Amino acid sequence: MDDDAGRRKKKWVAWAAAAAIFVVLMLVTPAIPQDEDYHDFADQRDLFLGIPNTLNVVSNIPFFFVGVVGLILCHYKNYFRLCSQGELWSWTLFFAGVTAVGFGSSYYHLNPNNATLVWDRLPMTIAFTSIMAIFIIERVDDRAGTKSLAPLVFAGALSILYWRFFDDLRPYAVIQFVPCIAIPVMAIVIPPMYTHSSYWLWAAGFYLLAKVEEAADKPIYRWTHQIVSGHTLKHLCAAMVPVFLTLMLAKRTIEPERVSLLQMWKISWVSMRARRSRDSNTVDVNYDYAAVSTTPEQ
Repeated sequence: MDDDAGRRKKKWVAWAAAAAIFVVLMLVTPAIPQDEDYHDFADQRDLFLGIPNTLNVVSNIPFFFVGVVGLILCHYKNYFRLCSQGELWSWTLFFAGVTAVGFGSSYYHLNPNNATLVWDRLPMTIAFTSIMAIFIIERVDDRAGTKSLAPLVFAGALSILYWRFFDDLRPYAVIQFVPCIAIPVMAIVIPPMYTHSSYWLWAAGFYLLAKVEEAADKPIYRWTHQIVSGHTLKHLCAAMVPVFLTLMLAKRTIEPERVSLLQMWKISWVSMRARRSRDSNTVDVNYDYAAVSTTPEQ
């Protein structure tokens, strides 16, 4: 009982510290209004079927298909072998968010403005916050992660409403970028519950690449001689995130020995150095033997 009480106390302290940091950031940092130039994308061509901003619209289709596949497999005979209701609902919300991105982002790119941008960002926050709950469930504590799912999703939705009514992106920035830092760090440092943990890093890498392509929207459009823009490529790379996570869910099993990626890398590094050392010693012995054997007899 004392251990349980201690763990609960630590959880409350962690949540209180996170809330305090957020409040301090809101007090000491200036508001971040939405830049209207954000909606001025490089590729605004109407290529077919009368669809404005065609490639930016249709490049969201992969989100829909990956999201639907993930939703089906979450509930089809427990294909992903999820161990708890918390995992099931968290992954369900994640894939529902991914599916909704396919609709919301397409709707936004048909007529880019702040009002339609809400429907692009809202499903993304559902996906981000669900992933955070999943990581808490898998890496920290099942009950704590399950209980955090609803508050995290609610906080994500609230950040969108706050931006829309007060034109301040700070809460949304926290919701979007904290998982970008926390998830790779947790994936490396904290021992996983399941195998194939490296897929998290592949997903994080593609998301980082997507953000770079988003920032380089117009330069990429120029470099490709107006064939494809950075924002279109951003959609395609971002859609690889749920692809890798779906593959991970399909392949993984319970990890018999919970060892973090960092520990595995250390073991691999030590083994590699030991092997190189042995190989070097073998070469030296062979060389010495060859030198002796070729010495002419007196």
